[in-house]
Amino acid sequence: MQKLLLLEDDISLIDGLTYSLQKNGFDIQVARTVCEAENLLAENTDFDLFLFDVTLPDGNGFTLCERLRESGNPVPIIFLTASDEETSVIRGLDCGGDDYITKPFKLGELCSRIRALLRRSSMRNSGDGILRSGELTVNLAEGRVFLSGESVEFTGAEYRLLCLLLKNSGRVLTRGMILDKLWDGAGNFVDDNTLSVYVRRLREKLEENPSRPEHLKTVRGFGYQWKE
Repeated sequence: MQKLLLLEDDISLIDGLTYSLQKNGFDIQVARTVCEAENLLAENTDFDLFLFDVTLPDGNGFTLCERLRESGNPVPIIFLTASDEETSVIRGLDCGGDDYITKPFKLGELCSRIRALLRRSSMRNSGDGILRSGELTVNLAEGRVFLSGESVEFTGAEYRLLCLLLKNSGRVLTRGMILDKLWDGAGNFVDDNTLSVYVRRLREKLEENPSRPEHLKTVRGFGYQWKE
């Protein structure tokens, strides 16, 4: 049973989420303050995913996320936020969060996002050198990409972008985060217009209908997300 830490101070939401997530097969530990969460984290190192509220009585989920990332903790983090303002979302992603969901939200959507992040985390830690998403397979050792068993050719930058997206499957990556990770063979940073070109080329090679992509999604105002 996968173990989740819920950091939330709304008692009614805690009760509803605990009951529903347990029915979906998750083991839930609850903290109502940042201090309680830190105590639980000091006692337990086997959490599979964190659900953090943003505004809490003794601080906020962003600062706790930053401390966890600075300490090298890679466990996926989803922010539960009452605000979908761009500045709040970007801060959550930039401080190391993997995804966010705006209150009020549907339980089915939250469970889907949790499972997507757990799959990505499992894939990242599998150590077999293979990235998979449906019919798409990337052999990292050989630098080769296969779609439905057929080899697909990519330029170096396209390949790096694809691997970055797959390793972060389900997570919204801002354009700034992607640009920080990608550069060409000469060490020159990719600019914003070039990134748009690479995204279009990936869709042309991987999507059944590039104009209506099912996997490489644009998250308007933020960046991109690879969806299973």
